[in-house]
Amino acid sequence: MEKQDFVSIEGLSREKILYLIEMAQEFERHPNRDILKGKVVATLFYEPSTRTRLSFETAANRLGARVIGFTDAKVSSVSKGETLKDTILMVSNYADVIAMRHYIEGAAQYASEVAPIPIINAGDGAHQHPSQCMLDLYSIYKTQGTLDNLNIYLVGDLKYGRTVHSLIMAMRHFNPTFHFVAPKELSMPNEYKLYCKEKGIKFQEHTAFNEKVIADADIIYMTRVQKERFSDLMEYERVKNVYILRRNMLANVKDNMKILHPLPRVNEIAYDVDEDPHAYYIQQAKNGLYAREAIFCHCLGITLEDIRNDKTII
Repeated sequence: MEKQDFVSIEGLSREKILYLIEMAQEFERHPNRDILKGKVVATLFYEPSTRTRLSFETAANRLGARVIGFTDAKVSSVSKGETLKDTILMVSNYADVIAMRHYIEGAAQYASEVAPIPIINAGDGAHQHPSQCMLDLYSIYKTQGTLDNLNIYLVGDLKYGRTVHSLIMAMRHFNPTFHFVAPKELSMPNEYKLYCKEKGIKFQEHTAFNEKVIADADIIYMTRVQKERFSDLMEYERVKNVYILRRNMLANVKDNMKILHPLPRVNEIAYDVDEDPHAYYIQQAKNGLYAREAIFCHCLGITLEDIRNDKTII
């Protein structure tokens, strides 16, 4: 079987995205199985993570696999000077698939080129976060009943926000209208605006963030201003609290509008929003379990038919 990596969302067709959503639906119905019994999953996290790492490890455990890996490169041979190539080759001796987060853009792509086993990109710098994108797509599909023809507002750190970069690429198949809401210092990079133009994706840019601007949204996707991406902390201090979504801003939004956030949040969503029916970010994080179960199966050659016929449901 040809090795199946999950490094970038861009390579997925409309049909494959919808296929993976169907897989996630099956896992939401029955998340506990032994379909990966005998498999070993390695999680290599060179950057801090809570939801991504735990949901990958939970997905593996709920499917019957065993998990190895590290949550801090300082406790691995990386601290002794081992190269990424050697780490990947060594871990490939012990595991069937590797989920990796790295601070360098393109690290997952490089790992996939040297590894004999599938690589799953759990985030590479400010570049992409395809597994987060799959759970975002699943969350949008669940709440809206479709991925087609939606108004999606991306708010906050659009410069360094790898989750929004991945979402743009994935949604190219579904005729969205994007609204990029950001201060100039954190505006959507030109390469992604050019990508939108090349792919015929409609978008508008805003610097204002208020009740009037968001009134037509189907999805509001809030992002954290990422302190760790700034070399100039003064610049971070200037922009960190520019956009805060407050409950009183939701008075005139669509009934079915949902608020997403890749988490963790800092100040960008007020806590009074949590009780609003439009809030969906906690459920969104839960959807990560089902999306990542689907990704593991996709990479290990397990089909939707295999899952539907699975007799190992616990």
